[in-house]
Amino acid sequence: MKKAEIKITVELDDNNVPENITWESTDAETQERLAAKAMMLSLWDHNYKNALRIDLWTKEMPVDEMKRFFYETLQTMADSFLRATGETNIVEDLRDYCAHFAEKMEIKQ
Repeated sequence: MKKAEIKITVELDDNNVPENITWESTDAETQERLAAKAMMLSLWDHNYKNALRIDLWTKEMPVDEMKRFFYETLQTMADSFLRATGETNIVEDLRDYCAHFAEKMEIKQ
């Protein structure tokens, strides 16, 4: 069995606000730590039947990039949901919402 680890490091200021986020993976092509300005991590808790989430962003995350980050995340969630369930109709609706979100947030696609 193959095993991989993903390590996320968050540096906090005195008020526990993220200043730096880096991540690395034992399965990555490069072994260097990569910087990120924001992250969303969701895990499914089978016992409680709910999602556990960690959403963090640094002080330096610009609002326009946050809007784009949410747009990209919604798009990839549609891709993942389609692969996981094959539910094409609702994925089309989600993609329509993504287009609406992009228009309202003035995101260039």
